[in-house]
Amino acid sequence: MKIFQIPCLLFCVALFNCERNKKTDAEKPTEKPTQFITVLGIAQDAGFPQINCEKACCKAFYNGEEPKKLISCLGLVDLQHNKKWLFDATPDIAAQTELLKNHLDNNKVIDGVFLTHAHIGHYTGLMQFGREALGGNNIPVYAMPKMKTYLEDNGPWSQLVSLNNIDLKPLQNDSTIVLNSKLKVTPFLVPHRDEYSETVGYKIEGQNKSAIFIPDINKWQQWQRSIIDEVKKVDYAFLDASFFRDGELERDMSEIPHPFTTETTTLFENESKETKNKIHFIHFNHTNPTIKDNHRLKDSIQNLGFNFAKEGAIYGL
Repeated sequence: MKIFQIPCLLFCVALFNCERNKKTDAEKPTEKPTQFITVLGIAQDAGFPQINCEKACCKAFYNGEEPKKLISCLGLVDLQHNKKWLFDATPDIAAQTELLKNHLDNNKVIDGVFLTHAHIGHYTGLMQFGREALGGNNIPVYAMPKMKTYLEDNGPWSQLVSLNNIDLKPLQNDSTIVLNSKLKVTPFLVPHRDEYSETVGYKIEGQNKSAIFIPDINKWQQWQRSIIDEVKKVDYAFLDASFFRDGELERDMSEIPHPFTTETTTLFENESKETKNKIHFIHFNHTNPTIKDNHRLKDSIQNLGFNFAKEGAIYGL
């Protein structure tokens, strides 16, 4: 009897140690990549909740049922080179630079900002670099020709230039900016409502992976490029999902054209799951039900293989 008990005891100890090791391994935090994109906001220009919104979507926030969502923005971090950048300067820039500081505190607010266009959710955060706030010192701001001229010739933005709060860096369509030997950024024109500037998306290429960021575009068929081809070329695609479907607003939605989420999913319905998995929808209007943390329509889209950008998510490059 004793002879039987000893092997049994040894087996139990070994099993316990094995399970403990499994638990320890599972509890180990995932090592952060040296280069990565992080989502700093997912909402459309006016944020969530929106001003003077009495709809159920905004009441969900005021009733404590849904958290605030910051305005669409990506952060780019290179830990090896001790640098960090923003893609768009949103009205939520104070909170977003603080979030970025949690990933890299290099004693700089930011090492540069890449602007997509001159709509309120994408550039007005630059005001925080002015003398009334940060009093920035030649913060690099990358802008396309019309965007650059708009900032130089119109107040209050022109004061940021004249006081050297910002240092405007010119961009050209499809011309690559080399940030370092393992990281580069390329702007590309997309069709949009260009009242004050042109509109661009960005391709971000790291040492191992790449991404495209297109927070605003009219309709995919109005672009001279194939969005399907562009998605296939990269590892991550952060795409405009301002509205889920037609009829979402009580006005003519053709006046504010965007690719509906349903249009994008239909366009990609015959593509592989691998291709669909690359897509991360972003830039949600407050009326878009998929801006919520949980919603049946969000589940149905994810079941098709697509993804939704989430604040705080990290994508290694």
